[in-house]
Amino acid sequence: MHLALIAILVPTYEDGLAFFVDQLGFEVIEDTDMGGGKRWVRVAPPGAQTQFLLARAVDDQRAYIGQQGGGRVWLFLHTDDFDRDHAAMSAAGVAFAEAPRHEPYGTVAVFTDPFGNRWDLIEPAAAD
Repeated sequence: MHLALIAILVPTYEDGLAFFVDQLGFEVIEDTDMGGGKRWVRVAPPGAQTQFLLARAVDDQRAYIGQQGGGRVWLFLHTDDFDRDHAAMSAAGVAFAEAPRHEPYGTVAVFTDPFGNRWDLIEPAAAD
């Protein structure tokens, strides 16, 4: 088994695609019209096994956009080259909340997506 999809609330599909594809460099895996204004939109980093399902929030769900982690970091994006990806994301307008720092588990910096979710960009430390 593996974790296939994580649904993430977005205001619109276009807002979600603009962030995940244009700013983070994810790929669109699927964008299927389901009728009635609903779409099945899956995105993922190149080569990733786990994908995000962009879920357009409706009605009461709108209050939870950006709050799925309760205000703490809840998404962890691993990279094999922190400097490369930090620079590319910064150039694409990703809002980092702090300067990169070195921790026992690797190099990390917190960023916030345009919806309010907090993420860690992490290059894991080399295994001993």
